[in-house]
Amino acid sequence: MSYRSVDPTTGELLAEYPHATDAELEAVLAAADAAAASMPVLMDRIAAMREIAAAFREQERELAEIIAREMGKPVGEGIGEVRLVAEIWEWYADRPQLLDDRELDTVLGGTRARVQLRPTGPVLGIMPWNFPYYQVARLAAPNLLLGNPVIIKHAGSCTGAALAMQAMADATELPLGAYQTVLATNEQIAAAVADPRVQGVSLTGSERAGAAVAEAAGRALKRCVLELGGSDPFIVLGVDDLDAIVATAIEARTRNCGQACTSAKRFIVHESLHDAFVEKLVAGLDALRVGSPFDRDVQVGPMSSESAADALVRQVEAAVAQGATLVTGGRRRPGPGAFVEPGVLVGVDRTMATWHEELFGPVAMVVPVRDAEEAVRVANDSPFGLGANVFDTDAERAAWVAERLQAGMVSIGAVGVTRPELPFGGVKRSGFGRELGPDAVLEFANRRLVTETV
Repeated sequence: MSYRSVDPTTGELLAEYPHATDAELEAVLAAADAAAASMPVLMDRIAAMREIAAAFREQERELAEIIAREMGKPVGEGIGEVRLVAEIWEWYADRPQLLDDRELDTVLGGTRARVQLRPTGPVLGIMPWNFPYYQVARLAAPNLLLGNPVIIKHAGSCTGAALAMQAMADATELPLGAYQTVLATNEQIAAAVADPRVQGVSLTGSERAGAAVAEAAGRALKRCVLELGGSDPFIVLGVDDLDAIVATAIEARTRNCGQACTSAKRFIVHESLHDAFVEKLVAGLDALRVGSPFDRDVQVGPMSSESAADALVRQVEAAVAQGATLVTGGRRRPGPGAFVEPGVLVGVDRTMATWHEELFGPVAMVVPVRDAEEAVRVANDSPFGLGANVFDTDAERAAWVAERLQAGMVSIGAVGVTRPELPFGGVKRSGFGRELGPDAVLEFANRRLVTETV
């Protein structure tokens, strides 16, 4: 049994890595447990975090090329991901005050009260393939600041990226066990979640994986953070410049080949704008350059794997079989590689399975609505609640819509922004808990109350 990295552009097998043995997993857990008792002082941890950030900046091209080969991300997009990751490590390194005690007001006379943030112990991160560096940084940076050792189980298809990050951590003065990568099986990960030395688990992935991890964590009375799927609405009720809105829509749908949880996936457009929006959207998608992630001018690379491409096409075909219309794209491109032509579906309604699913690839659904109230109903008629985007020339109406959307993150007049300082997470079947921003430090912290007589 092994992890396999396959180039989705060519189908070439890049590398195979054997799964960890049970003895190797035990060594990882023991090392993490030992590290929890011997983590360096805060300023030394911060120094190590700065070294990791510097390594990302120094190796940005090499790191971007690794994920271009392993999961098809265009090199330019990969460099953008690497730079954001460096910013995340730096943001937390610059803010030791996130760990400061919080003074509390109390009616108890002569008593002082405060909350301390203390580490709880090793945290397990189960990582996806779509943002191989960014997803890890969201967990590792705040937890190493706090003092929790981190164990990373990365997606098997991105083991090269995982090992590159491990080398960065190994080059710092962090103790053995503070940051570890384990090439574990699903069964081994279930055992790790149950192990008393692991104090929390974070997963980014599918609903099915999230449910399994939440069940295992619940049985073991462990905290968990889940960032799962999304079917983010992109609501357009009024525009000054339709061309600009459509350009934004195309970028929001096709970034990372549409393989982002927060990609705009459902375009909910006022009926007076619908036909023109679809016409311009189709023209813009048809004009995109699809090809090798190493080509400078390519805007959309392959999907991450043959299985991912086939799954998306099956969803599109199912929608068409149930009565939807495929206006353009949505099919495998002839020739080698996991390429799917950027596509547009119209005529999708809530009786179809696709209405309730996440299209994890470069295919958009466009739905007309009569007014703001219907836009809210359609947007909320989804099992997911990760992000949402609202565009309107009427600022008051846009705010009214945004207030009523069932989502963890809402953007008005722009597509959702990802920054180190902004908390990230969803509601409903998109998961729970928050990563990034000050909140991320709290997820796996012991928020210890201290009272004392003064």
